[in-house]
Amino acid sequence: MKLVTWNIQWCLGVDGRVDPKRIVDDARAFADFDVLCLQEVAANFATLKGSRGEDQFALLAALLPGFTPVTGTPVDVAGPDGSRRSFGNMILSRLPVEQVLRVQLPWPADPAVRSMPRMLLEAVVQAPFGPLRVMTTHLEYYSQTQRAAQLEALRARHAEACTHALDDRARSDSGDPFQAQPQTVSAVLTGDFNFRPDDPLHARMAAPFDDARVPAFDDAWQGLYPARANRPTIGVHDRGQWPDAFACDFIFATSDLRPRLRAVAVDATTAASDHQPMLVELG
Repeated sequence: MKLVTWNIQWCLGVDGRVDPKRIVDDARAFADFDVLCLQEVAANFATLKGSRGEDQFALLAALLPGFTPVTGTPVDVAGPDGSRRSFGNMILSRLPVEQVLRVQLPWPADPAVRSMPRMLLEAVVQAPFGPLRVMTTHLEYYSQTQRAAQLEALRARHAEACTHALDDRARSDSGDPFQAQPQTVSAVLTGDFNFRPDDPLHARMAAPFDDARVPAFDDAWQGLYPARANRPTIGVHDRGQWPDAFACDFIFATSDLRPRLRAVAVDATTAASDHQPMLVELG
């Protein structure tokens, strides 16, 4: 199973051009992915640089026929003439998608800085080796207070999901809203975390849980390449916004998936966003 994650900066390339097709083409050139996790997808935001207000959720879904599109829009606000504007995350999967959850992350007031609502988008997919919880998110950039609170919410959601998998009722086929869905402790958490590998929040993300049955998260790059520093995922091409290149996009995989890790990679070639896409392969 191959998964690619990418902060696409509303499909804005370093050349100033907004091009959803280029995003899909470059992601496909990077890997024949089964699951694509995207952050910073926009709809009806003509105020964003280079955008005409196109519905990128719809355009990206149309560019990947055969993939199930799952959207999560923590920013959902009034637009012109009674329309709506949305901004957030997306998962596209050609693997069967079971349960989908959209978890609004904490947004404590921090009036000293600008900020926006954030969300965890979660989908249980049927991987070749069994059910896998795929999660993608984009934590707050400007507020350390909000970012720390959001990270704790990610950990809490993982612990909650694991208790469902370990202690919940058996799966049923009732067909009603109470039907018990597939649950699993195995998870991959991807996204733009807006912290660096040496930030204490990175270590906190990988900390063990009080319940020993809940598998901790590993930074998949560090797990597979312990002697190599995380490759930069931002500032590789866009030195205007980012004078130095560093890693702030990560793929965290639960410890039970360690034997399945086959590859983790960063595509340093594309300039279709200010971020670089990442790949994890599980076998």
